[in-house]
Amino acid sequence: MRKHLLTLLMTILLGFGNIYAQQQNGRGIWTQDQARDWYAQQGWLVGCNFTPSTAINQLEMWQAATFDTATIDRELGWAENLGMNTARVYLHDLLYQQDAQGFLSRMDIFLQIAARHHIKPLFVLFDSCWDPFPKTGKQRAPKPHVHNSGWVQNPGYKALKDPAQYPRLEAYVKAVVGRFANDNRILGWDVWNEPDNPNTSSYGKQELPDKVNYVLPLLQKSFEWARSVNPSQPLTSAVWAGNWSSDATLKPIEKVQLEQSDIISFHNYEAPQELEKCIKWLQRYERPILCTEYMARGNGSTFEGSLPIMKKYKVGAWCWGLVDGKTQTIYAWDSWKKTYTAKPELWFHDIFHTDGTPYRQEETTLIKSLTK
Repeated sequence: MRKHLLTLLMTILLGFGNIYAQQQNGRGIWTQDQARDWYAQQGWLVGCNFTPSTAINQLEMWQAATFDTATIDRELGWAENLGMNTARVYLHDLLYQQDAQGFLSRMDIFLQIAARHHIKPLFVLFDSCWDPFPKTGKQRAPKPHVHNSGWVQNPGYKALKDPAQYPRLEAYVKAVVGRFANDNRILGWDVWNEPDNPNTSSYGKQELPDKVNYVLPLLQKSFEWARSVNPSQPLTSAVWAGNWSSDATLKPIEKVQLEQSDIISFHNYEAPQELEKCIKWLQRYERPILCTEYMARGNGSTFEGSLPIMKKYKVGAWCWGLVDGKTQTIYAWDSWKKTYTAKPELWFHDIFHTDGTPYRQEETTLIKSLTK
């Protein structure tokens, strides 16, 4: 009996020791079984990349003066009506630097609104796309007829180049993920959006030279920072341009993205056969797969072509955009080079006009039929 009690006591103490060590050092990357167990608890994930129509970028969405809960509530209601159950939403490190407690409070308010609509956000911590010089405060007006004319990178050029600012970025990741680490209203954390995007057609000449050499080690650190606060939700970062058919074809940054992610994610704005090819490439990881960006009508990526394929393979699906607004993503990427003088007949992204009328009724009917 005494030996049995001693063994039991040792087991309990070892368990407490493991919990303490995990609290101190953070969790590891999920095993394939852990990832699959998590995914088995989710329904088919269908949603959109969401910015309210009244915001030009992440900063305008979240800053106190322009945090538009009425529009967020209304537009997430339209998403819910389509059967969407998730939304991919961008954050920004400058928001935490500007007003840490206020920002975290607004995130909580957003989560309350999203939960009322049965929508779980996938929050994006960092982003390498568009303007490399973000500034807090009043954001500029949209440049007429230009796709994402006011979207900003995170971290920006100056912070990315300056290692002295990395502790601030670390504090942001740990505070945000740590604050909501056990919040079941959150689906997951997208650590870095398109980390090696050079923005060639828009801000290419203003980009940090050798940008990827700065991003690569910081991406690795960002995964470590996020895991250190023991999030119950999965971490991921989507591969977006390349050949992922084998380990030999991966770029170094793609290896970090895929090897550090609990669940696999990717972007695809191409025709259905290319989408299916990418899914099959990524199945070798034997983890859940999410397509966190798709649907660019003029590029051959459509709801009718792509969404049935993702349902077939149970791949999570986030289209780009919901409501035509200040991001102006109804215009194509080529609007940075080509002059538009009016709204295009063929919308590039987005589903609804600002009054909630569908751009194409047949699309919303299809989405509802697939999500019901």
